[in-house]
Amino acid sequence: MAISISHSTQIVKGEIQLASSKSLSNRALIIRALCEDDFEIENLSNSDDTVVLQRLLNSKEKELNVNLGGTTMRFLTAFLAIKEGETILTGAERMKERPIKILVDALKQIGADIEYVEKEGFPPLKITGKKLEGGKITINGSVSSQYISALLMVAPRLKNGLQINFEGEFVSKPYINMTIEMMRYFGASVRWEGNDHLIVEQGEYKAKNILIEADWSAASYWYGMVAFAKEADVTLLGLKEESLQGDALVQGIYKNFGVTTEFVEGGIRLTKNSEFRILNSELKIDFVNFPDITQTVAVTCAALNVQAKLTGLKTLRIKETDRIVALQSELNNLGFHVEVVGDDIIVNHISKEGCLLNRVEVKTYNDHRMAMAFAPLALLSEITIENENVVAKSYPNFWKDMESVGVEIN
Repeated sequence: MAISISHSTQIVKGEIQLASSKSLSNRALIIRALCEDDFEIENLSNSDDTVVLQRLLNSKEKELNVNLGGTTMRFLTAFLAIKEGETILTGAERMKERPIKILVDALKQIGADIEYVEKEGFPPLKITGKKLEGGKITINGSVSSQYISALLMVAPRLKNGLQINFEGEFVSKPYINMTIEMMRYFGASVRWEGNDHLIVEQGEYKAKNILIEADWSAASYWYGMVAFAKEADVTLLGLKEESLQGDALVQGIYKNFGVTTEFVEGGIRLTKNSEFRILNSELKIDFVNFPDITQTVAVTCAALNVQAKLTGLKTLRIKETDRIVALQSELNNLGFHVEVVGDDIIVNHISKEGCLLNRVEVKTYNDHRMAMAFAPLALLSEITIENENVVAKSYPNFWKDMESVGVEIN
């Protein structure tokens, strides 16, 4: 169902218990499933992706459906490859369009038994799990970091551990380092050798309770809100200054838009700096290490009439939708001038006249981040967001939290 959202004052004040990190939660669930002893995961994400992963890990069914969960699909592919038994791993129609061949090929290098049920290189998969020897594999570092994280987490359970040799440039390396640090927290031996080799020793995970941090990706939407506000004082609870999440870099990016970040007890405080100015210089940002905040930043640049070149976006082509195409389409529908060159997004200066003057529906393409990235525009004009429920994928309380700071939802 579509909803209309607006804000009458452009004054944003409040305290938000931010959604917990889906990325950290899903890694913790996989490691717990690989651990011989149970442990407590405190503040586990209530996102659809995490709920589905938890359910599937406990399922006895022979066919498991991840729906739209890309992380869930990739993590379970590696997990099921070393768990004895035969399983069909499938998903929604969009999931069947998202490639998984590179991960499957890497697992086959160490003896995994995986077949494609329909189209070569894509889910659904028939996985016959068994004990794997491990050893050495080679994989392209420019592919999704989720492939690499999936391999890393099962590596301690392989008889000979795992050595991953990388080819090409890395993308989303902070997500790989997040996985490594979580593995180390639970007792795994993981080390880099140079910049292109990862060594994981055979061993067992050790049970240890863990508290999941709030989600910096979710925080990015609040940075967008504050950037558009006349006045703002928002506290986001659950974030840490020393974070494993690459998206924590959002705080530095939004200094450009007049948003000040202060770490306080229990989280961060966001306020608006009235001195904000970006004059005639072009803002250039490489998102290769934090692609999930691209949509939020692109919307902010367009609405504040900031010329920008956003690069490092290759992996956005294979998300819930082609996020590059979706961003260009929806921003241009709102009257902005956005171009795509290769995999780069160019946000151009425009005359402010004609933008957001009428209520315009923003399509979400079944992508949670499209809905939430565009939602801060409610401070500038009434807009309509298609498919309000899509936010449940990562941030189920998003609309409730927006209402708490004065956003009117109809």
